[in-house]
Amino acid sequence: MDHTSAWEIILLVVVVAVVAGVVGYFVRRGYAEGGFRAAEDAARRIREEAQRNAEAHLREAILQAKEEAHRLRSEAERDIQQQRQEVQEIERRLMQREEALDRRSEQQDRRQDALEADERQLDRDRQQVEEIRVRALGELERMANLTADEARKLVLAQVEQEMSREIAVRIRETEQRAKEEAEKRARNIIALAVQRYAADHVAESTVSVVELPSDDMKGRIIGREGRNIRALENATGVDLIVDDTPEAVLISGFDPIRREIARIALERLVQDGRIHPARIEEVVEKVKKEMEDRIREEGEQACFDVGVHNLHPELVKLLGRLRYRTSYGQNVLKHSVEVALVAGMIAAELGADIQVAKRGGLLHDIGKALTHEMEGTHLELGIDLLRKYKEPQTVIWAMEAHHGGEPHSVEAVIVTAADAISAARPGARRESLELYVKRLRKLEEIADSFDGVEKTYAIQAGREIRIIVKPDKVDDLQAVRMAHDIARRIEQELTYPGQIKVAVVRETRAVDIAK
Repeated sequence: MDHTSAWEIILLVVVVAVVAGVVGYFVRRGYAEGGFRAAEDAARRIREEAQRNAEAHLREAILQAKEEAHRLRSEAERDIQQQRQEVQEIERRLMQREEALDRRSEQQDRRQDALEADERQLDRDRQQVEEIRVRALGELERMANLTADEARKLVLAQVEQEMSREIAVRIRETEQRAKEEAEKRARNIIALAVQRYAADHVAESTVSVVELPSDDMKGRIIGREGRNIRALENATGVDLIVDDTPEAVLISGFDPIRREIARIALERLVQDGRIHPARIEEVVEKVKKEMEDRIREEGEQACFDVGVHNLHPELVKLLGRLRYRTSYGQNVLKHSVEVALVAGMIAAELGADIQVAKRGGLLHDIGKALTHEMEGTHLELGIDLLRKYKEPQTVIWAMEAHHGGEPHSVEAVIVTAADAISAARPGARRESLELYVKRLRKLEEIADSFDGVEKTYAIQAGREIRIIVKPDKVDDLQAVRMAHDIARRIEQELTYPGQIKVAVVRETRAVDIAK
């Protein structure tokens, strides 16, 4: 019974499950058909709403399009109206211009007619004048019994005779005024140039002094058995003088560059405190390299001060070396800068080429940077340098004339004058004022000692002496001989820098007085 009950229970469960499945199927089907109908109704409502919205948007778009079309049509009509007005204005202006041109053309025609009438009248007047002139000329020839050519020659001869003396007087007066004006202008130009360039001149020395912190440093400079001082002298090429001068060492040498290298190196060694041959050689080599840079900078600074540009780098370096060269105690670079500036001022006053004058003045002593290395005078070496580095011929002419050469340009004369101004004035070179005055007096005494001399003038700071002789005692040949003899006497009895020009003047004047 238990087994049967179990199967019945199972069968009952199966039947219940089947019935439940069938019932669930029909229930789900009913629900599905109801949901489908509801979805169709919702879709229909959405479609109808979308159609109503689309129709509303379409009506709104059509309304906006009509409004935009109306606005564009209004703007187009306004533009067309404005363009029509502009065209009418242009047409009106063209009509006015055409009318003005027509009036001008009529005026030109009337003026042309008036000119033609005036020309016809002028031709008639010319014919009448020519007839009158021919009748007058014939009447004059009849009355004077002379032809026109004869009368012209006679009048010209009389005028020439009357004017010849007046012309001669005028020419002489003009020449005299020209000479006076030229001399006055030359003095003014030179004085102006000298006043504008007021440079300080300090005589250079061949000895440099190095200050020491104490006298004990002298022993360290000398070193054991003098090895330090010998190493320094061999490395620099100068002489070190360690004497009784308190706390100082003298550096002696005629080469300013070597002397400057030795001074800087010794100051650094003293400041550093390590003084031995190896250190000395190291410091000297370093200072030599620095000196090369300093030399280049000195040359560039000189070019900048003068206003001369585009020089070859080698010429700039040689200019810098002139900073450590002297001539009669005068620093050659400062002298060159002064000559360039004075030459530029004079050239500006005379209307010459300022840049050529400055360039020639700055480079006129460039050969002195090589005189200790190459054979030849500093003038010849300078000319070769300028040609080598492609300087203009005008600059070479200005440079080569400063030692008495024949000047080929105005700038050459200016550079020569500027060089004389810079080198000859008192204080520029190593010469005291007392010796300077004494030399001038000696020059005049030498010239006065010759027979026939009337007056003697030492001028141009002693670079020229002019001797005025008595014309009744000294003839032309004797004047030439006297100039030669005076020059030989000066060479024998005086010591002086540069050259001295001897000029003997013999003048004969013929004077007459008109009463």
